[in-house]
Amino acid sequence: VLIPNATQYSLAVSQSGDYSVVVSTPAGCSETRPIKVTASVIATIEQINIVDLTDNNTVEVIVSGNGNYVYSIESNVGTYQTSNYFQNLDMGFYTVYVKDLNGCGIAKEDISVLGAPKFFTPNGDGFNDTWNVIGFGINSNAKLSIFDQYGKLIKQISSDETGWDGTFNNQMLPATDYWFTIQYSENMIEKLFKAHFSLKR
Repeated sequence: VLIPNATQYSLAVSQSGDYSVVVSTPAGCSETRPIKVTASVIATIEQINIVDLTDNNTVEVIVSGNGNYVYSIESNVGTYQTSNYFQNLDMGFYTVYVKDLNGCGIAKEDISVLGAPKFFTPNGDGFNDTWNVIGFGINSNAKLSIFDQYGKLIKQISSDETGWDGTFNNQMLPATDYWFTIQYSENMIEKLFKAHFSLKR
């Protein structure tokens, strides 16, 4: 089927399919070349499912669009993979990238993978002196409460604080295990997580 008025060297095609391009000279000589046209668009990231605060943090990227997509999750864009599923992720902040292999562009979205350090050492050496849940920044509505082994509330931390320094009423607390709860929302779902960590001196 001929495309009406498609006689220039630059041709616009509105549908995918198999085409033949014929180039002719005024003398009647012609050359024909088959071309396959594939429809493609930049991906739309519909949803990102994050399973964090575990020993195996995972991220699943759900997209829509008529394209051939590959996926990457890095602090900066890096190696792409065909699977939209990532596992064994460290706690912290990431950018999810979805690239169309047909050249229609890259969609991206920033996410955080929450994680709770197993211990901290508030000894004033500048390393691990405070304890907090990593990834709090994006989850600004998160509420973190720390308790001793008897259930006494020791500290509540907001997202803009450095973390807990191991004290209560300006007194150093003993080296032992402490419990925490974190209330936050993810994908419009309210969640409550409980676990424990160690204070080492």
